[in-house]
Amino acid sequence: MEIIRLDKIESTNSYAKHSIENFADKTVITARCQSAGRGRLERSWVDLGEGNLFMSIVLKPDEKFSEVYPNITQYLSVVLCKILETYNLKPQIKWPNDVLINGKKIAGILSETVIQGGKCKGIILGIGVNLNAQSEKLAKIPDKIATALNLEIGKEVDLSQFTDKLLDEFFKNYDEFLKTGFKYIKNDYINRNCFLNKELKVQVFNNIESGLAKSIDDCGALVLLKEGNTQTTLTIGDIL
Repeated sequence: MEIIRLDKIESTNSYAKHSIENFADKTVITARCQSAGRGRLERSWVDLGEGNLFMSIVLKPDEKFSEVYPNITQYLSVVLCKILETYNLKPQIKWPNDVLINGKKIAGILSETVIQGGKCKGIILGIGVNLNAQSEKLAKIPDKIATALNLEIGKEVDLSQFTDKLLDEFFKNYDEFLKTGFKYIKNDYINRNCFLNKELKVQVFNNIESGLAKSIDDCGALVLLKEGNTQTTLTIGDIL
């Protein structure tokens, strides 16, 4: 594993994506500051300043696309929860990969797959975690109620130590996850959920799907029970 540490950049994901041919499998790119990060559904990730985690991991498991690749963000959400639990917190996951503390979002996770000539050139797995932030800045984040680790534990967080713990936990079972797929983390994922057995509205592109969150299937998809006792299975979306 090679770690590339940058000073200031617009987006670690964009940097990795544009130069993916130059990076080996499991290359990690971090930045001290990030000015134009992106989240899922093209949302901006607000830069809260230094001391927070801005990181992308370049993964090149195989040139043939696998159905497990979209679940890597869910795998990372479970990994992040395990690290946050070492700080005596009880994080929860909101489908598909949002991590919350006391109902407040603490991280953004985004995966981008690069396909060229019918071959998978790599996966860019990006994550931003609020580690050291002021409540006044968090209040400016649009659409989401957010928090930071320092506010939850009442003291400053060591960025380097947190990053090392996160990477160690991620790669510890990464190869096994690739072999087994979402089923490898299904129990860990469900045990930390905050959405099952609740009435939900889920934005899927320009449509809104409503229903009771019945279950998560073996592929990490959300199963909604709708009116008339019908079911729909969502592989992408955003719980409103």
